Amino acid sequence: MQSIAIGTAVAGRGLEGDRYFKQTGTYSNLPGTGREVTLIESEAVVALAREYDIQLPPGLARRNIVTRGIALNHLVGKTFSVGAAVLRGMRLCQPCLHMERLAVKGAAHGLIHRGGLRAAIVSGGEILVGARIFPAEETG
Repeated sequence: MQSIAIGTAVAGRGLEGDRYFKQTGTYSNLPGTGREVTLIESEAVVALAREYDIQLPPGLARRNIVTRGIALNHLVGKTFSVGAAVLRGMRLCQPCLHMERLAVKGAAHGLIHRGGLRAAIVSGGEILVGARIFPAEETG
């Protein structure tokens, strides 16, 4: 996992350079499964530290995009833009024990119901660090 300043989302594939895009992920990345992009709220990582004393660097959360100021759970079933890309929230991204084995003991338990969102890419485009997230009806 590495942080980048700009990424390119490709519909039906994922983010260029990601393991699922390269088809080297642990699970298959079939279109519509929501494995194209994963997001997590920075507030969830802060709460994990505050409530469980677990420090989880963003990369160890194993999500593609770290957000701030938006309730990702509310985007299940919704279409929204992130930068120039349009995504569709498919389902919650509950933390798994694989993530915990690679990250920090206790992280999976502390992220239950706030582990993020799995999304499909409706239309691709560039996503820059700091890009705003808008519901589809606000994207114009």
